[in-house]
Amino acid sequence: MEYDRIADLSLTIDAVATERVERETSSEFTRVTTEFSLSGPAPEGDTPVTGRGEDVTYETADHDRLAETGLPDLTGEYTLESFSDRLDDCDLFPGGAPDREVFRNYRRWGLESAALDLALRQSDTDLGSELGRSYDPVRFVASTRLGEPPTTDRLESLRGQVSNLEFKLDPIPAWDDDLVAGIDETVGRDAVRILDLKGQYEGTDVDVPADPDLYERVLEAFPEAVIEDPALTDETRPLFEEPAVRARVSWDAPIHGLADVEALPWEPDWLNIKPSRFGSLESLFETIAYCGDRDIRLYGGGQFELGVGRGQLQTLASLCYPDGPNDVAPRAYNDPAVGDGLPRSPLEPPTESIGFRWDPSR
Repeated sequence: MEYDRIADLSLTIDAVATERVERETSSEFTRVTTEFSLSGPAPEGDTPVTGRGEDVTYETADHDRLAETGLPDLTGEYTLESFSDRLDDCDLFPGGAPDREVFRNYRRWGLESAALDLALRQSDTDLGSELGRSYDPVRFVASTRLGEPPTTDRLESLRGQVSNLEFKLDPIPAWDDDLVAGIDETVGRDAVRILDLKGQYEGTDVDVPADPDLYERVLEAFPEAVIEDPALTDETRPLFEEPAVRARVSWDAPIHGLADVEALPWEPDWLNIKPSRFGSLESLFETIAYCGDRDIRLYGGGQFELGVGRGQLQTLASLCYPDGPNDVAPRAYNDPAVGDGLPRSPLEPPTESIGFRWDPSR
């Protein structure tokens, strides 16, 4: 497993810092994240180096409490594996339990990714070199909602800036035949690479109830699109009986590790890999290796990262699944207003790399 290639990397942490980050998004909510900085001695004993990661927990209150309490003491000398073991024994939410248990994985990922970044920098190397993989251009899609009531306005604005842009869209029951026809007319059905039905969420602001009419409408209207996270009910399950339809289904929200992949209702052809859901580097790379052995196609997914986390997702996509319909578009695509000069897909990797980080301005 590729995790074994990095597990023994050493790191020394002399200082830990956190920074709360806030920004408005295209999905009409204020996103708050926390960036972690782990600092330690440089390889040659010069100015200390810093590894960074990002906690993408969604509840603002959890970030506010962390700013007040700080993290447990994480200074010391480790390997990446022993640092992960140290996190097993830490309460990373000392100000109170998070709103959802999965947020514990989100915060842990922010720290493990920062530790990986620091370990690589203290060894004066980069993740691709350690894994024996090359950095390839990253194909990405723009993930956007169409509003309520839904219109094609944002699709038109984005396509006005990037003529060949592809999309990940979130259907809702208000999508009628006219809207579906409008999407086809505006961008073409082949440009819709992923339809996220959000049927696997419970108790969140993005839950979409299972709607067999909606499912049937989008399955027929976008015959090449990947269908993410359908809810399988007595009414919707018959739509997914045919092997050709099952081969289009991908899973996201239920996947927090290899056990969740093995527990799916059928062996998948597609998975959305969101590293924050896995929490640990070991769990992430174990799942990537499992999927590679079984020819399960992967693409990366984002969580409205505001800092270094977005570049780290792009790094993983570049190394492990560059040709997938990666939902890791540069941050400008999440701005409320569509601006000029949007980057185009594929996203070229940096010519020089060190640590576990691309340009954080992306």
